Amino acid sequence: MTDSHTLLVANRGEIAIRVMRTAARLGWHTVAVFTDLDARAPHVHAADDAVRVPSYLDVDAVVAAAVESGARFVHPGYGFLSERAPFAAALEEAGITLVGPSAAVMEQMGRKDAARELAVAAGVPVVPAYELGGFETVAAQPPQPPEAGAPQPPADGAERLPQPPISYPVLVKAAAGGGGKGMRVVRSEGEMAEAVAAAKREALSAFGDDTMLVEKYVERGRHIEVQVIGDTHGTVLHLHERDCSTQRRHQKVLEEAPAPSLSEERRRAITTAAVDLAQHVGYVNAGTVEFLLDDDTGEFYFLEMNTRLQVEHPVTELVTGLDLVELQLRVALGEPLPVSQDEIRADGHAIEARVYAEDSFGGFLPQAGTASIVRWPDDLPGVRVDHALESGQVVSTSYDPMLGKVIAHGPDREAARQLLVDALDRTAVLGLTTNAGFLRALVASEEFRDATIDTAWLDHHEVPAPGDELPRVLAAWTSAMVTALDSGHPFQADGFRLGADPAPTLVELDRDVVVDRAAGLVDDVRVREISAADHVLEAVVDGHRVRAVINAQRDFVDVALQGQRHHFTRPDRLAGAVETSDGTVTAPMPGTVLEVRVAEGAQVEEGAILGTMEAMKMELALTAPFAGTVTTVGVTAGAGVALGATLFVVEAS
Repeated sequence: MTDSHTLLVANRGEIAIRVMRTAARLGWHTVAVFTDLDARAPHVHAADDAVRVPSYLDVDAVVAAAVESGARFVHPGYGFLSERAPFAAALEEAGITLVGPSAAVMEQMGRKDAARELAVAAGVPVVPAYELGGFETVAAQPPQPPEAGAPQPPADGAERLPQPPISYPVLVKAAAGGGGKGMRVVRSEGEMAEAVAAAKREALSAFGDDTMLVEKYVERGRHIEVQVIGDTHGTVLHLHERDCSTQRRHQKVLEEAPAPSLSEERRRAITTAAVDLAQHVGYVNAGTVEFLLDDDTGEFYFLEMNTRLQVEHPVTELVTGLDLVELQLRVALGEPLPVSQDEIRADGHAIEARVYAEDSFGGFLPQAGTASIVRWPDDLPGVRVDHALESGQVVSTSYDPMLGKVIAHGPDREAARQLLVDALDRTAVLGLTTNAGFLRALVASEEFRDATIDTAWLDHHEVPAPGDELPRVLAAWTSAMVTALDSGHPFQADGFRLGADPAPTLVELDRDVVVDRAAGLVDDVRVREISAADHVLEAVVDGHRVRAVINAQRDFVDVALQGQRHHFTRPDRLAGAVETSDGTVTAPMPGTVLEVRVAEGAQVEEGAILGTMEAMKMELALTAPFAGTVTTVGVTAGAGVALGATLFVVEAS
């Protein structure tokens, strides 16, 4: 490979940087694309060149950027255009090689309905499915070969016999999508209309296609996926499997390789099925075949194939020692795969945690703001961090909320798990709330330790939120230290007392906290400071050693402890109390109002949907807190709203 190879990365954030890292190591020239919002983003600085585009979803603009920059290859990353067959076709027409499968294969496998038919043809088991017609749906089973001498059914299927009605629960999901978008679990016929309508809206917004599939919903299942890669010489290999069962509402939270509690017999069956399917469609480049393993029956079913690199590919890289992006680039050049199936080993265990801008202990709502201080555990042995978030960077609701990934690799699963807990302890994002504390608590839980979490576990169980007493102690201690060292204003207290030590400091953090630094006490809790530098405080509190990242400002103190951000404000003694009616419905996140279902004067029941809003691809229903009359409608469909904005007011009847 020489400098003549130019690669445009049609993506942003951590995946763009990760692709560029391998490309640069191989001597490739890299080109970034960026929008006005991302003009100063880290992925732009990581590239050799950069081209502005109006949107990452604009096929014509991205192809034009590749032509303008002289790129012979385009890597799509994941998300955006990575599974759009029209984008692959446009690159082919422009004479540019997509680092991925052909447009034809992408069209087949990128749609869940077409992929399902191909899986049946390849002999791969599929989830029992239903047709969606009105809601008088009928079962659609995989075609069975007719018995010898039996009449052949007509080609158009006009005489197909009616099948039994839907057996609930079922999963309604977008045929064109992935990533958990456009999916709803439906447990009764009465829920179907609302679920389908919401899934269609979400699918149309995310994928431009609201075609729906309806499948049997497996209550207790494990999400097992197989990494495959094929070259242009007819070779298809698997790089072992991953377990992505720890997910919430079909969005993956933790991923690991290899899959725990999977027998060798089942492992061989699943990996063989994945390779069979990829070979059947003539798959080239990296892809992932996803399966659902039914815990109750032990059967596994094909779910879908992702025709791109996956978010969780680092766990496969860490256990196999292979660089998947390098393999992708070599395949794109027409080279044969440099390894055989027998040479691909799984060494140790790796676990990945996705860090999102969301308040996991506050309804998993998306968050936005400026990341004032960011600390990643990228200097911890055995830990890999893929991220694109730096201190001072603005996080908006315009893109996916994932900020980065923390991945731990150890000789076995328990070693990797404990290392990941340590790594998440050292992960700190201040200025906005992330799910790092939730991830830390989840990885440290007995359920994850024992590998008993299935795909529905997080939808029915709460991870306990950490308390704020210890963070408050650390915040008060730091605030008092800053006050003692602060001499920059005329109202600085000198601590003068007749015949005694300086007086304890009264720190106002939501409530008064007394800090006696001379005695080493915070509200009678003993504190022994070890070190404090660069916003990092290490101390022994009540005999326990703790480490926190702290940002102490005039009006607030932010503390990141065990990954969780705790925000303490200083009360304004001159401000009067601000009271709001219990009937006020405010925006729980910054975003866009999708629809308004009520008008002023409308009578509503408790829980009635007043409207819906969306942010970071997440749709949220806004409901009436109690029965009454809508007295205020403060928004219109399509309006952008800030966090806390008043949307509706309901007066109790």
